[in-house]
Amino acid sequence: MGFSNLSYLNPKTVTLIGIPGLEHVQFWIGFPFFGVCLLALMGNIFLLIIIPLERSLHQPMYIFLAVLAATDLGLCLAIAPKMLAIFWFDSCSMTFDACLTQLFFIHALQGMESGILLTMAFDRYVAICDPLRHTSILTPLVLVKMVVVVAIRATVLVGILPILLKRLQLFHSVVIVHSYCEHMAVVKLAAEDVHVNKTYGLFVAFAILGFDMMFVFISYILIFQAVFRLPQKEARLKAFNTCTAHIVVFLEFYILAFFSFFSHRFGHVSPYVHILLSTIYLLVPPALNPIVYGVKTKEIRRRVTQIFILKSAPTTDSAFNMS
Repeated sequence: MGFSNLSYLNPKTVTLIGIPGLEHVQFWIGFPFFGVCLLALMGNIFLLIIIPLERSLHQPMYIFLAVLAATDLGLCLAIAPKMLAIFWFDSCSMTFDACLTQLFFIHALQGMESGILLTMAFDRYVAICDPLRHTSILTPLVLVKMVVVVAIRATVLVGILPILLKRLQLFHSVVIVHSYCEHMAVVKLAAEDVHVNKTYGLFVAFAILGFDMMFVFISYILIFQAVFRLPQKEARLKAFNTCTAHIVVFLEFYILAFFSFFSHRFGHVSPYVHILLSTIYLLVPPALNPIVYGVKTKEIRRRVTQIFILKSAPTTDSAFNMS
């Protein structure tokens, strides 16, 4: 081929090693991650069942929450199967095209989640700062347009990442030091100039996460100003209470996101620490979001209780019949 044995021309497959330095225990690490994924799947499926059924939840905030739940489901399904296969069955090989496909879905769904958090912040801003016009501003058509714009933005911006990676031909390794295909982890394999890849990766991160975080922050500054101008303490507490669930979800997502992002590019964090934190960042918010909103929303709590009571009702009835 004209290259040394340490170079790979247009590799067809790559190898994911999981968590470097923890290979001997990653079989056991898979179990808590499996538990988190299972919690995320159950919680978000419950939300996708409850929100359409409960008429009182047919409001912009909960429609956005249903989209967030669908996005979180997709994120878990994009990461968990291959990651657990690596941990439990040493199934480390993956075609390069499948790796790029996984990379696209993971980063596109991350971008969608960030955009949905921004739309939820806008909903809270209108509900508190201009409540009389809330329903006239956030009409069903406007909600659909907002979700479509969020999806198109993430798809287009992230879709260029695998295209730029596909143009690379020479790699010094095909071993990805990660438990899933992440953009920078793949870029680091290249033996060519990857300045364009790194620059565009930074642009996407700031165009999506940076942009969204800035405007969510501005929204909450305006919300808090409006809340503190309310004359009654009870009104202030009620207004603030409607935002607490979103604030918790917002903080957990962006704090973990930026720590993972900057530690990979500019930090000197041990590889296993970075991989653990980046996996936690992707899997923990989908598991926590249904819990946070379930605890804060009376209608969701009531519906979940009804589901479990209905499931246990036949057992109870049969016990009475036997007696």
